[in-house]
Amino acid sequence: MRDFNNLAAFNKFLQEVITKEPPHKTAILEASAQFIEDEAKRKFGEYQVAAGPYPAWQPLAESTKADRVRQGFEPDNPLYRTGYLMNSIKYKVKGNEAVVGSDSDIMVYQELGTATIPARPVLGPAAFQSKQKIKKIVVEGVTAWLTGKPPIKKNNLPRINNTNEG
Repeated sequence: MRDFNNLAAFNKFLQEVITKEPPHKTAILEASAQFIEDEAKRKFGEYQVAAGPYPAWQPLAESTKADRVRQGFEPDNPLYRTGYLMNSIKYKVKGNEAVVGSDSDIMVYQELGTATIPARPVLGPAAFQSKQKIKKIVVEGVTAWLTGKPPIKKNNLPRINNTNEG
């Protein structure tokens, strides 16, 4: 821990730290976005409970189950057939923003629902359920930044139990 004799010394330290901010900020965004991406991908193939403002997944229609079997897939494995949709979820960090999403129109239909498809949201609940983990990532990242430690790494994230309580 560093000691400061006066406010001017502390102010000088903070000014020095601010110039080192970009790698830490990017690391925090990368780690947070990667965690949300991973959480979203974990939702495929299993019915999900409600999470915050996002509804629980409704069961697949019998006609959908029959169609899945005809095509050689498990009958009751929601949103998962070949892995294409799940693998379409990616994150991107640019500047001060991190975005987690999919370029698949099918993901939009599943996330929001349509007149014939009930909403089976993945991205919203993943972000909602990741709030505590993201807070921990931010605290550890900012602490590393202020104490002069290297930025956190995506593969060395702080450990907490993630819950559906958000």
